Amino acid sequence: MNAKKLSTYGSWALITGASDGIGRAFARDLAAAGVNVALVARRLDRLEELAAELERTAKVSTRIIDLDLSSESSHAELAQRTADLDIGILVAAAGFGTSGELTASDIADELSMIDVNCRAVTAQVHEFGRRFVQRGRGAIILLSSIVAFQGVPRAANYAATKAFVQTLAEGLRPELGRRGVEVLSVAPAQVQSGFGRRAGMNIVSAPTPDVISRGALGALGRRGTVRPGFLAAFLELNLKLPRVLRTRIMALVMKGMTGH
Repeated sequence: MNAKKLSTYGSWALITGASDGIGRAFARDLAAAGVNVALVARRLDRLEELAAELERTAKVSTRIIDLDLSSESSHAELAQRTADLDIGILVAAAGFGTSGELTASDIADELSMIDVNCRAVTAQVHEFGRRFVQRGRGAIILLSSIVAFQGVPRAANYAATKAFVQTLAEGLRPELGRRGVEVLSVAPAQVQSGFGRRAGMNIVSAPTPDVISRGALGALGRRGTVRPGFLAAFLELNLKLPRVLRTRIMALVMKGMTGH
């Protein structure tokens, strides 16, 4: 992670999903590199705790933005509450998953997941991508997943949302790259965070969120997609197999991780 390079994008970074897991790790690592951080999540108490920690330990400025990104009005509010900041890095880490058969799930949860994982990410990329293009520099980090590269039984909708993010990042990279904006897709496997609990997954052995954050920041500007963590690197070998076989392998992985 090159702190000097990170600061060239801008004096502020915006991190969604900053209250927990990978988003929280990105906030800490960017603050440690001397970048001021705007922290976005629903849980105000968690954001206040993190902001106080970063101001004390990293001596950076912070801004707390408590928002529910599944709300249609969140995009306009996020744009308004960051209008005065020199944001140069967007980390779209907010997201959640579900597990089990789609037809047995709560449709409200599934549609909310699409709102957070896809609609909100698109709105963020549109807003901050335009700002970065006008400035002639910036960086966008999107959280994809190892499940994005094939269908995944027992996580069909979640995998589909991450396939959307992965494809979006791959298209944006050349589109914005010629305008001075870096785009990176981060595709980890399972991670030790609150994600597994919410998704109903039994995650036993997995890298910590800081492994994902540091792997991503180290790859920024050098790669289009990075798969940090030992399991993601191992599963990357499966990408050489036919897609139908990858789906079968992921079905076995999900069967072992879910109790549905």
